Parts: sequence; structure tokens; C-alpha cells
Amino acid sequence: IEAILAGNIGEPPLPHLSAVSGNTFFICELSSHQLDRLCSSPHIAVLLNIVPEHLDYYEGFSEYTAAKENITRFQNDSDFFVYNADFPLPRTIASRTRARLVPFSAKGPVQSGGYVRDGTIVFAQKGTEEEILSCSEIPLLGSFNVQNVLAATVVGRLLGVPAHTIRSAVRAFRALPHRLELVGTYGGIEFYDDSLATAPEACLVALETLGSDVQTLILGGHERNLDFSELGKRLVSSTVDVLILFPPTGKRIWDSVISNRSPETQVPKAFFVDTMEEAVRLAFEHTQPGKICLLAPASASFGSFRDYLDRADSFKRWIREISTNPPKSSNRV
Repeated sequence: IEAILAGNIGEPPLPHLSAVSGNTFFICELSSHQLDRLCSSPHIAVLLNIVPEHLDYYEGFSEYTAAKENITRFQNDSDFFVYNADFPLPRTIASRTRARLVPFSAKGPVQSGGYVRDGTIVFAQKGTEEEILSCSEIPLLGSFNVQNVLAATVVGRLLGVPAHTIRSAVRAFRALPHRLELVGTYGGIEFYDDSLATAPEACLVALETLGSDVQTLILGGHERNLDFSELGKRLVSSTVDVLILFPPTGKRIWDSVISNRSPETQVPKAFFVDTMEEAVRLAFEHTQPGKICLLAPASASFGSFRDYLDRADSFKRWIREISTNPPKSSNRV
């Protein structure tokens, strides 16, 4: 299948129009801002989930959700809506569309769509079931990526891509940078770049994926009026014991940690920084060899950085630079 990946992922679709054929598929990642003013929807719309974001721009979460719903609002009964049936908002939006519904689920079977059965991704259609691949074959970190592969599998099968081709593509797939990317091991510390984790939910998923080896977490950034209460609660009960916090949301995240502690709870050590150099130096000083330092800010990057790419590049650059000239006096715990 001739296909072009475009949209919010970094490549505008319009410059490609003059060089494509009538058989070309455009696969577009669409942000709420790109969807907001649209009066048409794609032939196949895919919705993974919706969590609060961009609340510095939208008046509230309901307005943000309404913008996202444009991905299926203008579909008709010849179109397909592929959605994550494990979450309530996609199910609610599915109840309002005119498109043909194709759910997927990592938790239980669906009659027509994709689901996980005994650790294997299965595609069901017209009373038949087809095993695609084992979840253990997915080379991407995190259980959330099972949901991503389910969505991709469903779309592939709707377009007639054979199961063996999907299986080969998934096995060979490598994540894009800044998505739980292992930067490397320096001074015995594993550094992970998840700069694209710009919402608290994404940070929580990163912590769940990497587990108890995460000792140091770099958080904070641009204010988007997001709710950090669940993040604060989880950090109190986690094994993370060093928080490195960027303004302005770093202060709110720390306040959430403090408000969720009990008298007998030991909270992580907090360091407030303004530059990535400070953050990385503190990470080297306070992270034990064999442990993980994770950049998963739960906030957008604007203000201190140009964008999430600039933030990630700065993180990597200072890791490399400081690793060649580590702090003379170590305060590692």
C-alpha cells in the first residue's frame, strides 16, 4: 500500500498532493487544534483515548474533547471508527457517530475488531477470528503499546493487509525518539528520554513501564492548567526518591506530593531548577549506579525550551557533557 505519514507528527500533507496517485493513503496524526475547525472526517478514524491537555487554550476539558470528536463527527455509514473500548470517552463518542464501529480492547473480547486473548492479538470479523501475533513479540516498552498495536492491526486488516505482513511490520518497528527512549548508561545510571510525556497520565505510564528502578524523575514545565493530584498521590507511594522540578508546574506538582503525604510517609527529595544543566548535574549527584533517571515532565516545554524536541536535545547534550566531567563531590544517596 502506498502510504504517507503526515500531520501533527511533523510533515504537512499538502506539499505531497502534487506527487501522489489516486491510490495513495494519507495517514494523518491530528491534534485538537488541527481538528477543531474541520468540517470533514477521514474514511478511517482512530481514537486511542482522550485525557486533559491544552487547557491553557480551551475553556475546559469538554471543549477540548469536542475538538477531538471532529475526527468522527462528519463520518457516514461507509466510513470506519476504530476506537479503544477500554476507556469511557471513546465509547461515548462511538455512541454518537454514524460510522461503522470497530472497537479494540486489551481487556476483553470484541465481536468485530481487535482484542487480546491469552497474550495474543486477535482480529475478529464476520464471525471469524484470526491470530495476528503474540504481545511478547512487540518490541516497544509498556503495556500501552499493546493498545497502539491493536489499533494499527485493526486498520491494517480493514485495508486488507495480510496478518503475516502486520506481524513482520510490528516485529521490525522501532519507536520514534523521545518516547521512553533509552539515552544510554552513564556513570552506571540509565537515562531515559520521555520528553513527549507532556501530560500527567503519560508520566504515570512511563513510571509504570520502567518500574521500581526509577530513582530520579525530572518534571515540570509550561502551565496548561492540568490536574496533578493523581500524579502527586502516585509519587508519594512510588520508589522515586528524587524529584527535579522545572517552573512553573514543578511547584504545583510538588504541592500535590506534599498534600498527599501522611505523617508517616517519607516524600522524595525535591530540587527546583531553571536550566537543564542544573537538572542533569543533580541527576548525576543523586542517582545511584544501577538506577534510572527519567525525563517525563508531565508538562509542555514552552518557556524554558522551544519545544519538546529542544528539551530532549538539551537533556541528551548535558548528559554527554557532564558524563565526561562528572561532579567532583558526589552527594549520591
